[in-house]
Amino acid sequence: MHTLVRGLIAGAAGTSALNAVTYLDMAIRARPASSTPQQAVDKMADLVDVDLGEGEQADSRREALGSLLGYGTGAGAALCFGLAAERWRPSWPVGVLALTALAMVGSNAPLTLLGTTDPRSWSATDWISDVVPHLAYGVTAYAAHRLLSTSVTPSRRRRSRPW
Repeated sequence: MHTLVRGLIAGAAGTSALNAVTYLDMAIRARPASSTPQQAVDKMADLVDVDLGEGEQADSRREALGSLLGYGTGAGAALCFGLAAERWRPSWPVGVLALTALAMVGSNAPLTLLGTTDPRSWSATDWISDVVPHLAYGVTAYAAHRLLSTSVTPSRRRRSRPW
């Protein structure tokens, strides 16, 4: 299986885990969804001079594009990891931490640069709410990548003997 396909599948699996843990946290704590992705979409739309529409139409586009940014981040982090893992075979904890860090930096750095968040001002609860879902991403993406990498190794064929 090609590295690109393996990375996309691992990224999709990791992103699904991240979303599940996030939604579980929202259900348990009865907290609303973050508006940061939608704010980032607004800022990016302004930067490239794209009109999102008006009212409910614009709100729907912000929500959809904000979610798609998350999927793009998950795919990108796993693709970067997959390219590095072709030459470097990290152990389970190192691979999980690498994927977790890639996903956290991939999501938080652009949001920070856009001015929609400032991790320096986050409370301990805010950090836990960010780290735990990204750790779920790292564990799941690593497991998926590892399973896909080992399941596609060509088996050695036995050569038939001429006798």
